[in-house]
Amino acid sequence: MAIIAVYSVKGGVGKTTLAVDMAWRSAVRSGHPTLLWDLDPQGGAGWLLGLDEPTGSRAASAFQKDGKPAELIVPSRYPGLSVLPADESMRSLSAKLAQIGKRKRLARTAMALGQTYPRIIIDCPPVLNEVSEQIFAAADLLIVPLPPSPLSARALPMIREEILEHHPRHPPILPVLSMYDARRKLHREVHSGFAAGWPVIPMASAVEQTAVRRAPLGTFAASSDVNARLQRLWDGIEAKLAMLAALEG
Repeated sequence: MAIIAVYSVKGGVGKTTLAVDMAWRSAVRSGHPTLLWDLDPQGGAGWLLGLDEPTGSRAASAFQKDGKPAELIVPSRYPGLSVLPADESMRSLSAKLAQIGKRKRLARTAMALGQTYPRIIIDCPPVLNEVSEQIFAAADLLIVPLPPSPLSARALPMIREEILEHHPRHPPILPVLSMYDARRKLHREVHSGFAAGWPVIPMASAVEQTAVRRAPLGTFAASSDVNARLQRLWDGIEAKLAMLAALEG
């Protein structure tokens, strides 16, 4: 079992789109029964997969002592891919987790779900609070999409420092340069500077179409350059997880 968290301290960097894409590749391309767990109150992950809006506010109940998260899971139209959708109740999740007082409640819930889903992809809320603390403690790999901006050079060390302060044995962090436009001088400077060697997801109309079509990019733009890049990213994630499993074994 592996837990992959897609995290950013700010919205609008392609976090949810990337989480949905990785979950689809995990299920459809790699053949792992996969759960896409949406912890972002905006609930974009299920929406991008074409699911109906959740009825009621029950998502946060998954963390209660007598919670039944499996009953909240919704199958997607893609084989092997299911979703644990978010709703408005997630807005108060940080306070509820603090009130519960169990620092590993999210990890334990994920471990229980992992009996059915050997891959769990978490779409994280763009926050640094009790929710992110529990995500960092539970994740096996943290994917951090960052735009080609000087602010990203500041954001990544900030994330690393926050994690190290509370989790000395933190999960590996994989930064991804998102929304990259090679026509822009600043983007090229970032790519050859502090972001050198990072996986790159270019700014492309096909990426924007995922929200229009409410479908993963690989289902309608399989021959595109961005699809090839996303597949290489996923292949690298699989290789990293295999290496981590071998080290633990």
